Amino acid sequence: MPLAVVKGLIRHPLLPLLPAALLAIGSAAATADTLSREERMALDLSDYRVNDTDASYFDVEARMELLNETQNSILLQERKEAGLGISCQQKLNFEPITTRGGIPGFYPSPEEWELATEPLFAFEDSTSELAGAFVATGDTFYADCLVKYLYGWADAKALTTFRYDSLEPQAWFASESMLFAAAMAYSVVRPFVDGLEEERAEVERWLHGLALQHSAIPGEPEESCCNNHFYRRALYASMVGVLVEDDDLFRFGVSAIYSALHDMTESGALPLEVGRGRRATHYQNYALNYLITNMQVIERQGYDIFELEYEGSTIHEAIDFLFLILDDPAALGDYAPLEQFTGFLRDPQYFTWMDIYLAHYDHPQVADFVSRVRPTYNRSAGGFITLYFMTPDAQQHVFMDEERRSTEAFRGLGN
Repeated sequence: MPLAVVKGLIRHPLLPLLPAALLAIGSAAATADTLSREERMALDLSDYRVNDTDASYFDVEARMELLNETQNSILLQERKEAGLGISCQQKLNFEPITTRGGIPGFYPSPEEWELATEPLFAFEDSTSELAGAFVATGDTFYADCLVKYLYGWADAKALTTFRYDSLEPQAWFASESMLFAAAMAYSVVRPFVDGLEEERAEVERWLHGLALQHSAIPGEPEESCCNNHFYRRALYASMVGVLVEDDDLFRFGVSAIYSALHDMTESGALPLEVGRGRRATHYQNYALNYLITNMQVIERQGYDIFELEYEGSTIHEAIDFLFLILDDPAALGDYAPLEQFTGFLRDPQYFTWMDIYLAHYDHPQVADFVSRVRPTYNRSAGGFITLYFMTPDAQQHVFMDEERRSTEAFRGLGN
């Protein structure tokens, strides 16, 4: 059976009704048809270039003006919390990580993994919190502090000796989020920092070198070369590429969007994510967190990337498929078991992409879901995303609806 025919069959809406043997063939074909690293590198993305090195992933100045005027209770509370309790000196006292070592895998050793990653996560929180404190207060003290904090790490050549082992890649994975946490936070404050030229130059050299060093490792074929970990590498590549005006690095980031759309089935499934057994739904969403955030970085350079259609697919189909399988896991067909892990649904960090997406599009299912988990914060992928992106009247509509329903229910009790 030709590959195109098989691929068409696994995309069919009647997927769950197809014979298991045919589904197995189709699933294998979908994986085999993912864009290889070599094919990805051969893409002509020359039209993409950095146009504004000072463009963060959101319009910082415009957002600060909006926050000064808003009466939205969620944004006011987020602004208050982001601007309180941040000690610059405490952050500066945090010792940079310069040692080389491995990190145990999360799934086989969650307790050991948590202990090993605690200082890494502290770095990510520190960068995101300092950027958030600046946006919340408008006080450049926090912007300067973030530059000084990152300079301390750059001057110590932190993270440059991370360990890569194809059998134990956790240290490599952990470096991804540290890189985009630092780059995204730095992009927020850099245009507002006066002086500190030497420190800023060293921070940018450090981020650039780390991004080139880290992204040069291709990852394992069919897995970390091309799945959500590639999307994570692409996020720091896009942001660092913008900061240092490296078009090639920026295009590396853009290539992840093309890769995801190429791999996507007609129904919107990302094969390398939904092939993760009981965590298929989790990883479909997890991938979106980095794809959508990366698209926001790219969009800020003047590209209508959210409307990109490649190989017949758009990012909107991946979002629709997520809600399809959240509502009915049977739509996963033979990709994964029906008994899906749902623990991630209680963790707002996995849904920061939703406020970003809603800044561009109306999507009732996305709007309804995120209203239940706001405010969202992701220590690495953008920090206080609800504070930075939520439309001021979005959540108020939900509160009004809830108040109306409660009033009507109360009145009903008297009938």
